[in-house]
Amino acid sequence: MDTTVIKTGTEGNAWGGDSQPLKVSYGKMMMWFFILSDALTFSGFLAAYGFSRFKFINSWPIADEVFNHFPFLHGVDAPMYYVALMTFILIFSSVTMVLAVDAGHQMKKNKVAIYMFLTIIGGIIFVGSQAWEWKNFIKGEYGAIETKGGQILQFVDKDGHRVKLADFVTAAPAERVQHQRKNGLWYEGEKELPTYTVQDVIAGFKKRSDLLIRTQILTEEGEKTVLSRAASMDKLTNSAVGVVEGANLIKNEYGSTLFANFFFFITGFHGFHVFSGIVLNIIIFFNVLLGTYEKRKSYEMVEKVGLYWHFVDLVWVFVFTFFYLV
Repeated sequence: MDTTVIKTGTEGNAWGGDSQPLKVSYGKMMMWFFILSDALTFSGFLAAYGFSRFKFINSWPIADEVFNHFPFLHGVDAPMYYVALMTFILIFSSVTMVLAVDAGHQMKKNKVAIYMFLTIIGGIIFVGSQAWEWKNFIKGEYGAIETKGGQILQFVDKDGHRVKLADFVTAAPAERVQHQRKNGLWYEGEKELPTYTVQDVIAGFKKRSDLLIRTQILTEEGEKTVLSRAASMDKLTNSAVGVVEGANLIKNEYGSTLFANFFFFITGFHGFHVFSGIVLNIIIFFNVLLGTYEKRKSYEMVEKVGLYWHFVDLVWVFVFTFFYLV
């Protein structure tokens, strides 16, 4: 028995009809839906960061003091320089993506491949730079003291310049046993012992009469409060409970732990988006080389992945503004 197939004339049309909402393809419309939902997600994260910063505005870390490193320039104070370079590279990769889309409209395969390759290189450099920033943030540079109330105490000289713990503290020869679950509370354990103990820091501080303590509380001028020598000694002796080196989800030598939590979560989430974009771009790049879109006589896939890449770049502008500039 033969089966009769009735054709409606809409075969191959993803919309299932003759109409095209907003005169765009189904795939491009779905990409816009994804971008909109992702934009709302990032908006929620940044709003939460804004509310938290406003609540602790008098003790929030100063970005210029946190992100002041530059590759191969160890010890040089370069506030925000490398972050600005990262941002420029990512924005420039958005420009090359625009050129790739334009070349696709003109059906110029070689130009599309070249601009896609430059976009991929820019994305890889950005992700690598972000990993380098994370490494420096986690490792820390100066070290600090944590008080009973969870406040962070930093050390400065009489000119207000930060002083590293290593510059005035000498570790005592006595060994301290690392607290582990098997020799203490079963649910608590130390991942890594700090280089110095509180007693080591106090002893070193007493020997350096030019040192002062700077709290994380900001003055009306937006600078951290520096205590007098006597107040510094009293604060260190009576309030110190531990040494903090670097930053993680529990401790943060630069100030509020919330800052570190938001930094790792939001920049990490954005970095994952950039990495995903790189993977997509690589797939599209090889399809371009194979002539897949040349045969289809359409480079719309390049345009769709370009929309995602521009979105990732735009989100970074807001992340950069919230974390580094404001």
